[in-house]
Amino acid sequence: MYDRGLSVLEQYGLESTAVYRGRGALICQTDQGLVLIKEFCGTPKKLEYQACLLSCIGEKSQVLSDEILPNQEGAYISADKDNISYVVKRWYEGKECDTRSEGDIYRGITAMADLHRVMQLPVQAHYVRQPLTTEFARHNAELRKIRKFVSAKRKKNEFELAFLDTIRRFLGHGEEALKHLEASEYTQLYENTIARGLVCHGEFNQHNVLMLHEKNAEKATAVTNFDKWGFDVQMADLYQFMRKILEKQDWDISLGKSMIQAYEEIRPISKMEKENLKIRFAYPEKYWKLANYYYTHNKAWISKKNLEKLNRLANQEERWRNFVESL
Repeated sequence: MYDRGLSVLEQYGLESTAVYRGRGALICQTDQGLVLIKEFCGTPKKLEYQACLLSCIGEKSQVLSDEILPNQEGAYISADKDNISYVVKRWYEGKECDTRSEGDIYRGITAMADLHRVMQLPVQAHYVRQPLTTEFARHNAELRKIRKFVSAKRKKNEFELAFLDTIRRFLGHGEEALKHLEASEYTQLYENTIARGLVCHGEFNQHNVLMLHEKNAEKATAVTNFDKWGFDVQMADLYQFMRKILEKQDWDISLGKSMIQAYEEIRPISKMEKENLKIRFAYPEKYWKLANYYYTHNKAWISKKNLEKLNRLANQEERWRNFVESL
């Protein structure tokens, strides 16, 4: 099973000299450099737009990306002998962004800002992200539904008891964030963003930012895995990356402000975007994710890791709220 998908390289005129595993993919050394082979489960149309987006990045940005390679027939999707579809991407040798390294963090932030300056496409309605108001309202409704379900249980485990002990506070934060969002200028910001065709990466986290160290060359940064791209307010990317980092750094206010400053040195943030960024941070997204994971998975056995995560969120609540107010 190790070489599954490897045969598609023939369709690109490439021959591998070494192969090793990546995240759900094969990384191959070829005579034309590193490439990644990954099974493809999306739609051909969106992949074509993604290829256009990455081409635009290659032309206008200093940040490297995982360019999608066409095969010898000019197609971006190649099927192997078992008729399984694959894509082949240009790849890079480097390490993932270290969430404990301020140098890596700032390189990731500046790479994002540089990408946001150039990530723009003609609008395709099918790839427009739903409004944040819709998302917040749905998540709040799901939290209320989960609270009702857990409250009705006669015998409750540790996770369920901890959830009931915290749900009132965190749901309150969620409802407050939705009220602020509805009272803000978000609708105007969202509509202006879509009209301009601004694009988000969609999954901008430390795993998709590679720090490249090439001999006798300046350090370079590569951003990969644009599969979840879409038309949306670009603060969604900034919020997602910052939240992942700040949760691990115990909501360090100084670090958070420095990250925003580093972003603004490349790509200024408007007043409406700053307001939207603060509201995104005010929503208890991680809490909703934990609750939703519990509700949609096997409830007969609850992972201790998830209980630890819930307790950590409760312990970090004050520092999280202080960070939100600092914005």
